Amino acid sequence: MKALGPALAVVALWQAVVMLTGVPAFILPAPLAVLRELVSSRTLLLSSAATTLAEIGAGLVAGCLAGLLAGLSTALSDRIARLLRPVLVISQAVPVFALAPILTLWLGYGMESKVAVVVLIVFFPVASALHDGLRATPQATLDLARLARASRLRTLVWLRLPHALPHLGAALRIAAVYAPIGAVIGEWVGASQGLGHLMLLANARMKTDLMFAALAVLAVLTLALRAAVDALLRRFGL
Repeated sequence: MKALGPALAVVALWQAVVMLTGVPAFILPAPLAVLRELVSSRTLLLSSAATTLAEIGAGLVAGCLAGLLAGLSTALSDRIARLLRPVLVISQAVPVFALAPILTLWLGYGMESKVAVVVLIVFFPVASALHDGLRATPQATLDLARLARASRLRTLVWLRLPHALPHLGAALRIAAVYAPIGAVIGEWVGASQGLGHLMLLANARMKTDLMFAALAVLAVLTLALRAAVDALLRRFGL
């Protein structure tokens, strides 16, 4: 509800720009035209959104699990940490958009290539945040664990991981916002369905109102996913 006021203000400004400038509808459609398209094309939009949501969900879960595994592995083994740190850096040195065509070539135009793009986008913030959080454990706490002859695994589970949970919660919230971006990028590169594919078709046919309608659905989907992740994390005290 807090975002309703700013959203209405943006829509009002949008309508004012359309009315005052007389911009052609194929460049910037009026909000009412987009609303009409949302209603008339609701079946197409919902089916496309369902495809994109499935890609987002699968990629988000897989990317978070991979990030958690990588972050925990760096804490358990110094050798693994030395091996994974360059991988984490390299994974961000190459833009995901540049890798999307290669993933499409390797995995095809189906759901797999889009999930892979989402995994690549989600993996780094989760792994990096967990790694940084585990390293943020106060040295005095680690010294006490060492004096008590606690094993590395026990120290990780009972001391280091609780200190890292706030970092992990922040990363998961970011991942929930990044995941839809990855799915749409994958659909732009090569797909036969989904919101990204629908945007490309609408753009090619100069149906700007449909493209804006797809963008609106994607925005709502992203906000809903972010709210769901936030509610889940707050339930666990994060």
